[in-house]
Amino acid sequence: MEHFVIPDTQQKPGGSVTHLRGAGRYIIDKKPDKIIHIGDHWDMPSFSSYDKGKKRAEGQRYAKDIKAGNDGMDALMEPIHTYNKRQAKNGKKQYKPEMHFCIGNHEERIMRYCEENPEMSEHIGYHDFNLVEHGWIVHDFTEIVLLDGVAYSHYFYNPNTGRPYGGMCSTRLKNIGFSFTMGHQQGKDQAERYLNNGDCHRALVVGSFYPHEEHYKGPQGNEHWRGCIYKHEVKDGGYDIMELSLKYLTELGK
Repeated sequence: MEHFVIPDTQQKPGGSVTHLRGAGRYIIDKKPDKIIHIGDHWDMPSFSSYDKGKKRAEGQRYAKDIKAGNDGMDALMEPIHTYNKRQAKNGKKQYKPEMHFCIGNHEERIMRYCEENPEMSEHIGYHDFNLVEHGWIVHDFTEIVLLDGVAYSHYFYNPNTGRPYGGMCSTRLKNIGFSFTMGHQQGKDQAERYLNNGDCHRALVVGSFYPHEEHYKGPQGNEHWRGCIYKHEVKDGGYDIMELSLKYLTELGK
């Protein structure tokens, strides 16, 4: 099995979609069996508690946030839909991968807002995302999705405290105890361990596939790895990994 992993894309109003189109073109060229988006595609800055009351919060609107994410998802999926339309027209087999989307904490901001403002719960929600119409299987925030022995979730947390596991990837692998892939944290970190019975446990943290810089990280905090991950020969939690840089996929999208 082959997995294509898309880390946090954090689409904001006015953001670029070129890298997403490039990812879609790469996907249709290689045709992986499964596509996993690790979450935080809709950045939802209008619901950010960190920006509330600050100058940068002015002009932010829910509808603009939703449109930014939907436009980005359209760009990602467009190469796949175009290919399938052409295949259908010629009576040939279409590409229908298994696609999983893990809701991230940025999308979950909507649910937190509805908890605090229940009168809005019938008017806004995950149904505003264009995920289902594009064929994604949607998994709720922090739900674990097990695919070919690899557990996927936006992040993994200590069941006793509810706080996300931190530290080096090797430490997280020891605490979590099984092969996992998560987003949430910018950059890339990984670890692996081989057991006496021949099993391999692999930990992978990848949380950034976007071209913009985050103001809260400052001038020294935005220089980190960005891109997507292609996993080859995924079986029983083990795999071979190939990195696809943001720069490379952006060039493909032009």
